[in-house]
Amino acid sequence: MDIPRKSQGRKRQIRRIIYALTAIVAIGLITVGVARLKPAAPTVERSSVWIDTVKRGSMLRQVRGLGSLVPEEIRWIPAQTQGRVERILVKPGTDVRADTVLLELTNPEAEQAAMEATSQLKGAEAEYTSLRVSLERRLLDQQATAATVQADFSQAKLQAEVNDELAKQGLISQLNMKVSKVRAEELATRNAIEEKRLSITSEEIKAALAVQQERVSQLRALAALRRSQVDALRVRAGIDGVLQQMPIEVGQSVTPGTNLARVSNPKRLKAEIRIAETQIKDVGIGQPVTVDTRNGIIPGVVSRIDPASQNATVTVDVTLTGELPRGARPDLSVDDTIELERLEDIRYVGRPVHGQDHNSISLFKLTEGGKQAVRVTVRLGRSSVNTIEIVEGLREGEQVVLSDTAQWDNVNTINLN
Repeated sequence: MDIPRKSQGRKRQIRRIIYALTAIVAIGLITVGVARLKPAAPTVERSSVWIDTVKRGSMLRQVRGLGSLVPEEIRWIPAQTQGRVERILVKPGTDVRADTVLLELTNPEAEQAAMEATSQLKGAEAEYTSLRVSLERRLLDQQATAATVQADFSQAKLQAEVNDELAKQGLISQLNMKVSKVRAEELATRNAIEEKRLSITSEEIKAALAVQQERVSQLRALAALRRSQVDALRVRAGIDGVLQQMPIEVGQSVTPGTNLARVSNPKRLKAEIRIAETQIKDVGIGQPVTVDTRNGIIPGVVSRIDPASQNATVTVDVTLTGELPRGARPDLSVDDTIELERLEDIRYVGRPVHGQDHNSISLFKLTEGGKQAVRVTVRLGRSSVNTIEIVEGLREGEQVVLSDTAQWDNVNTINLN
């Protein structure tokens, strides 16, 4: 009987271990190899993606914004005095003239104050007239006195000259000649005093009349103010246009400053558009704009840029230079396109979905034959509404996929059917 050898059993055990290790290593290598295999390129329908060709030439840079048409001339009519709405004569939407009465207010206190101011004015004017007559009579009396003294002085002066000649001829005594000279000198002094008194009296009369005239002027201004407050109870449009709003009701009490109505001129409109903060840096005064009302295109120019931003947008005013199409009215929504500049002799392509100014992105470039597209890195430059400048990564005539390719971020090649 054969006896098995111990060495042969050990060899068989070693071979089993080697086979097992070999199998483990092979499985591991296969797993690593499979893990390193690149995923198969997905197949995409050509009609489902947006493909564009890189071009060279001139590119018009534009910025687009949304907005609305607003009147250039808007007038809010405030209440000038306290009152109660008595009647509303015009409804919103009605064409009005500057002197059209829109509504009527009542305020008995204002009417009473106007009557009292008018009465005070008439009383002050009567006092002024009475004072002027009295002062003129006083002036006349003073002028008469001064004239009498001047006449006496002239006569005395002439008599003194005559007596002086007679005294030289010895026809009268020296005493009579001296008496006549003294009288003439006395009347000269009185005449000077009366002239000065007359001048002072004239100045006093002017001052007194000026004081009374100032009082009359103050009362006249007060009466005019009171009358204007009463007249303001009949609220007028102030400008030619259309009554847009009247946020009050009959019987409502209003205080000074309360907005009673809004009137605008619908024939003079401008566009107010909102531009994103990231794009406003290139917008400037005077740039041409096309305003799309969806019923026609209106040319215009940028006339004002708001210095502040709201909700990440900046308001831009556009003055319209063309005729308004039919249906154009205030608050009509419009699309606006601002022309920034024209770039000459550059490479450009349609703007990718996520393409931003001066940024680098990855795009799928079509290979020869157009059956496949490979991922390339592209550096972008200045952008417009629908186009963007190519700085690096693409050549003229090459085609790229501009659609959103986020679903293929894990592959570098796609097949196109």
